[in-house]
Amino acid sequence: MSGEALVLSTTEGGVATLTLNSPANRNALSLAMLTALVDALDAAEADAAVRVVVLTHNGPVFSAGMDLKEAVVVGLEKVSGILLGMLRRIAALSKPVVIRLAGPARAGGLGIIGAADVVIAADDITFAFTEARIGVAPAIISLTVLPRMEPRKAHRWCLSGETFDATAAADAGLISQAVPAAELDAAVQSVLAELLLASPQGLAETKKLLGREIVGLLDRDGEEICALSAGLFASEEAKEGMTAFLEKRKPRWQQ
Repeated sequence: MSGEALVLSTTEGGVATLTLNSPANRNALSLAMLTALVDALDAAEADAAVRVVVLTHNGPVFSAGMDLKEAVVVGLEKVSGILLGMLRRIAALSKPVVIRLAGPARAGGLGIIGAADVVIAADDITFAFTEARIGVAPAIISLTVLPRMEPRKAHRWCLSGETFDATAAADAGLISQAVPAAELDAAVQSVLAELLLASPQGLAETKKLLGREIVGLLDRDGEEICALSAGLFASEEAKEGMTAFLEKRKPRWQQ
C-alpha cells in the first residue's frame, strides 16, 4: 500500500466521498491521517460542485482511534491540535457530513462520529471508549460526543471502556441509525437523496444553526482540553497502558 493516499476522494452527483485508507493499521489517527483528512475536507468545502460529504473507510475497521505507536514515540502534543481542528472542520463544514459505518470504531474514531451530522451504521459493528483502560480519558472527543449522547450511557461507557453495539449506540444518540449490513448502502443513499433536495444555502445555514453547540465547545474549551489530553498521554500511567496495549499484555492495574 506504499504510496497510496491515506484519504481517498471522489466526487459524483454533488456528493464528495472521502475514504479513510489505512487498513493495515485499522485507520489509526496518525498525524499524517489527520492532516490528509483535513486537506480533503478543505477541498470539499472549496468545491462548489459538492453539496454533501460522505465519510467512509477501507478495510474492516472505521478507525481504531489514536495511533498509539506514534503517540508513544512523539507524544500527543503534535497531534492534539490537528485532531481538534479536524473535528471542528467536520462540525463547521458548510455541507452536511454523512458517515457510512461498516466497521467498528474505537476511542478517537468516535470523536469523528460525534462531529458528523448523520451516521448510518451496520447493526453488526461495535463501539468502545477505550481511553480509561490505558490510563487516559476521552478528552478531546468529549467535545463532540457528549452533546450527542444520553448522559447515563455516556458515563457508563466512557468509564468502563466496555464494548457496545450499533443498536445501543443509536438508542444513546451517538449514531443516527443502525441497519442490517446488507441494507447499509441503500440506507446511506436514501439519506443522500433527501439531503440533495435542499438548497446549498439551506443546508449551510441550517447546519450552522445545528452545529453551534459543538463548534462553540471546541472553540471555548479546545485549548484547555488539548493540554489535558497531552498531559495524560505523557504520564507514567498512560505510558504503561499504551505499552501494555502494544505488547498485548495486561497493564499493571489489571494484574
